[in-house]
Amino acid sequence: MKIIGLTGPMASGKSRTAAFFRAQGIPVFDADAEVHKMYGKDGEAVAAIAAIFPQAVAEGEVRRDLLSPIIVADPAALTSLEAIIHPLLRRREREFLDTERRRGSPLVVLDLPLLFEMGRADHVDVIVATTAPEAILRQRALERPGMSEDKYARLLAAQLPTAEKLARAHYVIDTSRGLAYAEGQVAAIIAAHGRR
Repeated sequence: MKIIGLTGPMASGKSRTAAFFRAQGIPVFDADAEVHKMYGKDGEAVAAIAAIFPQAVAEGEVRRDLLSPIIVADPAALTSLEAIIHPLLRRREREFLDTERRRGSPLVVLDLPLLFEMGRADHVDVIVATTAPEAILRQRALERPGMSEDKYARLLAAQLPTAEKLARAHYVIDTSRGLAYAEGQVAAIIAAHGRR
């Protein structure tokens, strides 16, 4: 089974690109969706996060709108949060890969925004990075609910520079070129790596 690692800077179109892989029948592990489940009502990360950031938990779930200001105000808080989330995410990723191996899937995608930062680059066969011009990335990010200039700057600073991500990728998909272009790039990658 071949593993594609899908990554890219914030607001670069990873989710849409992952959807193109899914539409072609390729199983996708969505790290953001998994974290969302962990934060949800009685999710497996809730108790650990409540122990460190009790003000971020309400009615049995982690509230991103309450957690976000804590992370923005204190860079060390992000490190503490990642120490909780990353091991749980790795376990879910392993379960996904084990399941797909048993199913005989020839190709899978790990949609990991922090692929490089989590040290996962050496554990995939092919790296696909999404991107767009900096001005577009910034505009897209700032249009997201709860995003501010300060939060955007801090989140960006916590990630590997975009140029380095792109340099380490086997394929780069510029999502500013349109959906048809991105979909075509995904089809070409699948044709090169994914069919038995």
